[in-house]
Amino acid sequence: MTYAQTGVDIDAGDEVVKLIKPLLRKTYGPRVLGATGGFAGMFRLDYNEKLFKKNYRDPVLVACADGVGTKVKLAAEMGIYNTVGIDCVAMNVNDLIVQGAEPLFFLDYLGLNKIVPKETAAIVEGVAKGCEIAGCALIGGECSEMPDVYAKGDFDVAGFAVGVVPLKRAIDPTRVEQGDIIIGLASDGIHSNGFSLVRAIIKQRKLNLDKIYPELSKKTLGEELLVPTRIYAKAIVKLLAKYKVKRVVSGMAHITGGGLPGNVIRALPEKMDAVINTKAWPGPPIFDFLQTQGNIDQDEMYKVFNMGVGYTLIVRPTFAESVVKQLNSLGEKAFIMGKITKGKGEVKLQ
Repeated sequence: MTYAQTGVDIDAGDEVVKLIKPLLRKTYGPRVLGATGGFAGMFRLDYNEKLFKKNYRDPVLVACADGVGTKVKLAAEMGIYNTVGIDCVAMNVNDLIVQGAEPLFFLDYLGLNKIVPKETAAIVEGVAKGCEIAGCALIGGECSEMPDVYAKGDFDVAGFAVGVVPLKRAIDPTRVEQGDIIIGLASDGIHSNGFSLVRAIIKQRKLNLDKIYPELSKKTLGEELLVPTRIYAKAIVKLLAKYKVKRVVSGMAHITGGGLPGNVIRALPEKMDAVINTKAWPGPPIFDFLQTQGNIDQDEMYKVFNMGVGYTLIVRPTFAESVVKQLNSLGEKAFIMGKITKGKGEVKLQ
């Protein structure tokens, strides 16, 4: 017997490695050491003034791991493989920057039924693109062919991000005070949460992923659903870097599973509430479309989806307008969406 007879093709895996090497190198900076394709990636953290512009004083490493969820099922069904990698990076680095950290490097994990080199390389292409957008290096990963675990055509993608923040600059939710202002950053759509519900709606209503629905944009339904999660890393890192002395940002939240109520609450101390005006921003039409098609209660929509807000900041009131202008100048769609009041650590949608 041979390994290939069991469904594992080592030669196909080697071909993928050849295809993705140049994608990884595009994300490298002077801190990345060693050759591409080693057993582990190396990243230099210490200061060398000939190579690096800054040193990290009292550096704290920040790490997280996340995946894309069942959005990969739609990607496989549509045969579109080069966007979910961006989602994977976004789900990680957007969590990372909540702590005030700068993303340093990223590693990915792919589990597949069968390695099809061009398709597998397309997934990694998305990961590399996401790393470029986030400003971090893709220094390694793993591609595992497991036909006994994954059904034909199925795959999964997960990632691991590491960043750094100076100890005195780490975001501390206990600093959130009454009167602070909540700023929202627009999402690019559904991002990467709630897709089990999305897929259930598609199945129940027999929706066509290849159809352009008039309630949406000029994209097909499938293309609209696969729009990648927006990566907020560069804008947030640049904003925080402008305030080297004053700490105007008291809290942040990445709006993922649980929506605004389930994530903004994680940025609150016990005796403060977040009061959010849900009319402060225009939500993408995809949410109204799904709510109508699935006959979903409004509270359930806000519990499952981001509803057009992918990231939030809590800032001191005197700096709110300035922060909004800066974020808009950095390419984000920022808006004031609420305020902090005394309470019990709750999120109140109005």
